Amino acid sequence: MNELACGLGESAVPGEFASPPRGPKVVALGGGHGLYASLSALRRVTGDLTAIATVADDGGSSGRLRRELGVLPPGDLRMALAALCGDDEWGETWTEVVQHRFRSEGELHGHAVGNLLIVALWELLDDPVKGLDWVGRLLGAHGRVLPMASVPLDIEAEVELDGVISVVRGQVACALTPGRVQAISLVPPDPPACPEAVEAIEEADWVVFGPGSWFTSVLPHLKVPELARALHSTSARRMVVLNLAPQPGETDGFSPEKHLEVLREHAPSLLVDAVLADQSVVDDPRALEKAAVSLGGRLILADVAASDGSPRHDGPRLAAVLDEIFHEKR
Repeated sequence: MNELACGLGESAVPGEFASPPRGPKVVALGGGHGLYASLSALRRVTGDLTAIATVADDGGSSGRLRRELGVLPPGDLRMALAALCGDDEWGETWTEVVQHRFRSEGELHGHAVGNLLIVALWELLDDPVKGLDWVGRLLGAHGRVLPMASVPLDIEAEVELDGVISVVRGQVACALTPGRVQAISLVPPDPPACPEAVEAIEEADWVVFGPGSWFTSVLPHLKVPELARALHSTSARRMVVLNLAPQPGETDGFSPEKHLEVLREHAPSLLVDAVLADQSVVDDPRALEKAAVSLGGRLILADVAASDGSPRHDGPRLAAVLDEIFHEKR
């Protein structure tokens, strides 16, 4: 390890950034745009926030870096870090920088700046968690980002199309399949969890699942054995934040209650305390409430969608609802 790496390793102290007043210890699970949405809200609510992101991406810039260098795919981790940036000039500027993608005729085309920055720190420090902590410090991130596993993963999905079941491998292939995903598993089937992620779940006050691509971003966390055990045994309260629309090519035709039924099929003994859904996208509140109760939780309907009509959560609106839920007496 060179002198720069040694210097970084010695002084890496996560959490040296301005943040909201200390609130409940919250852990958010997911990946991609869904985790970005929840973190954009949660960073406004608590100063003790940890994101645990999927590491199964095999497409785009992340897939190329994963195949070429054998590293964890950094894309979902990068997006989580960007979501944790503040609303000041520093935070907004660094959000744009890490999300920026090169446009060229050469090999850099399509690579995200943040992906390259994360991988560079991984190579210097030889420690994925320390590398992410350093990027978080640079960005002034209001929270910590961790990978859900210590090794790159592949997702395998059982897909039904015209009555025939087949197996599709890879996150991109699963997300774009023309069939209906029935269940998912991970390769390798017993991956080592990130120890810091397990610890965060065990010490949390709240664990938040979703929103996000159900089969490729949310459910994979329950397929990492050590992580699943922590999610089942933690004393934290658990919340599911439902999507505003089905995911094209993955959950086409899914009702809100179908998402909960699939969650129960993948983790039959997992109990939740609350299910949050936007009231404008719930056609059958009674059916959704029944599904929430079957998981041990209560249904909360609120106005959390963006006002422009797009299927996006509004950060401040979602933050206000989450803050109210977190401060309710048990």
